Amino acid sequence: MSKSEPNKGEKDAVRPNAYQSVSLKQLAAHLGLNPATISVVLNDVPGRSIPQATRDRIKAVAKELNYQPSLLARSLRNRRTLTIGILVPELGDGYHTQVMSGIGDQLINAGYFYFTAHHRHKPKLVDEYTRMLIGRGAQGIIAIDTLLEHPIPIPVVAVAGHRKVEGVTNVSLDHARAAELTMTHLYELGHREIAFMRGQSFSSDSDERWKGLVAAAEKLGLRIKPELVVTLERDMSSPELGYPVVQQLMASKVPFTALVAFNDISAMGAMRALQDFNLRIPGDVSVIGFDNIKAAAYTLPRLTTISQPLAEIGRIATQTLLNRIHGTADTREDITVEPELVVRESTGPVRS
Repeated sequence: MSKSEPNKGEKDAVRPNAYQSVSLKQLAAHLGLNPATISVVLNDVPGRSIPQATRDRIKAVAKELNYQPSLLARSLRNRRTLTIGILVPELGDGYHTQVMSGIGDQLINAGYFYFTAHHRHKPKLVDEYTRMLIGRGAQGIIAIDTLLEHPIPIPVVAVAGHRKVEGVTNVSLDHARAAELTMTHLYELGHREIAFMRGQSFSSDSDERWKGLVAAAEKLGLRIKPELVVTLERDMSSPELGYPVVQQLMASKVPFTALVAFNDISAMGAMRALQDFNLRIPGDVSVIGFDNIKAAAYTLPRLTTISQPLAEIGRIATQTLLNRIHGTADTREDITVEPELVVRESTGPVRS
């Protein structure tokens, strides 16, 4: 018998390419066996007396024809899809991408697949995508910088969620400590006239970060001038975010020697705007960012910033969710991560 001829009892079958597969019914017809027999062999169901030669033939032909068992059918039987849903505002560079990197690595190591849905901070989409992820068999959900308003019937971990929602574990940075590090650093450099960027109203971190800065300034005896506070409004993840607010600050004619940006992306746009006004950084104005995204170490000058371990936060959130799914740990309401001040070139002493 030549290699191209089928074994006795096997019928002709279409040979699929690497991305095609035959169904269980097609495989059974090709082998001339009952589909239930094939399912027993390929799922290694114990207690069935099927000759070893038949088992070997089934597995060899299944591999040859690229038979892929239905993960959906299997998951319906054992109620384990090994799938996680991830809600995120957008998929641009920076904060969200680095958190996603940690999540993805942890899920790969655990053998899980994941769906990602980005919602642009639209509440209707958050609700709709949550329902869709659950409908597609997600065993749990990780929500990044996403406003959750209602309990969800599967385990949920929120990164930078802050809001108390029943059944949701919040993983967040210690913003009070981050503000203390920021303000103390600038204060010790002699800065007293400090401008601030407030985050967008739809960002989960905005209020917590601002409250921390106000408290830290008060503790140091620093007055925050309303005319030196600008609020970000645009929904974007490029340095363009921070450029126009510096123009707004310059138009106020109120002098300042330091700028606290909402995040690294806005800090980069702010530095470009200050340089376009012929101001030196840090000679004329010191700038400090927040997040410590990878690009922060490569700006000109290199950006001083508050580092939150973004990939590690993603890993912590993922492992917390998996522990909840598997019932290996008690549900916690809050997990707090400590920040760190990374001093580079964009901050310096006030010029005499």
